[in-house]
Amino acid sequence: MRLHVGCAMWTHKSWQGRFLAHPLPGGERLRAYAGWCTAVEGNTTFYATPAGETVASWARQTNPEFRFVLKLPKVVTHERRLTGADEELRVFLNAIEPLGPRAHALWIQLPGSFGPADVPALARFLRGLPTSHRYAVEVRHPAFFSDPQAVRMLEETLVTVGAEWIPFDTTAFFRTPPTSDAEREAWTRKPRTPPRTRALTDRPIVRYLGRDDPARTVEGWQPWLDVVTGWLREGRSPTVFVHTPDNADAPDLARRFHGEVRARLPEVVPLPEPAPVGPSTLF
Repeated sequence: MRLHVGCAMWTHKSWQGRFLAHPLPGGERLRAYAGWCTAVEGNTTFYATPAGETVASWARQTNPEFRFVLKLPKVVTHERRLTGADEELRVFLNAIEPLGPRAHALWIQLPGSFGPADVPALARFLRGLPTSHRYAVEVRHPAFFSDPQAVRMLEETLVTVGAEWIPFDTTAFFRTPPTSDAEREAWTRKPRTPPRTRALTDRPIVRYLGRDDPARTVEGWQPWLDVVTGWLREGRSPTVFVHTPDNADAPDLARRFHGEVRARLPEVVPLPEPAPVGPSTLF
């Protein structure tokens, strides 16, 4: 049984000297992060397609079981809304080739304005994608969480091509008002999306947003322990990404989630042991 866990990034200023050695060359940070977590969100690919050598470096720093969930470029999903972006998509797919099996899923995050009327465009886009990759879709339009017909239409579209539906659970975050600058910023930017616990494939992906207080983050993810444990017992292999507004403790929290699941299911493959982190130094 394999449960992969990870964060929204593999390097963060607040992790230096705590989770990652400091100083550490940029080309070694992903390797150090991969000692803590076994997956990472590829948010940077939304803004720019990386150079081939950059992607090759990512592959060298991780083993083949490590999972990248890479976001499609915004020109494809938000600017062109899945239509007329064949060249941009081709360049992106060519760029990520060095990852091989590490490219666990290509993440199609759609804007909040992309609603039920746009599902036919999504269906055409998915049918045109190469079958050599897995795909996962994240939607934010309210109808996909409240209208049974819209839910059914989207599910049928995804199931037809073997794509997953990524939930972004922000309910724990929005339960009470923000108490820090990072939480106040996230309060204005993050979508208010409810949890969705139905998996469509054998590789479900969850994005969970907690609070800057680790105890409240852990409290908020308790329902997901039952869901993820159930998926594992069904033979699925989930990936869970743990976010907090400041992400200061995200690697430790991701490992803690994995540990709480493994306490229920000891058969789950353990996480790697992180490399020792020495004291911070100026030299």
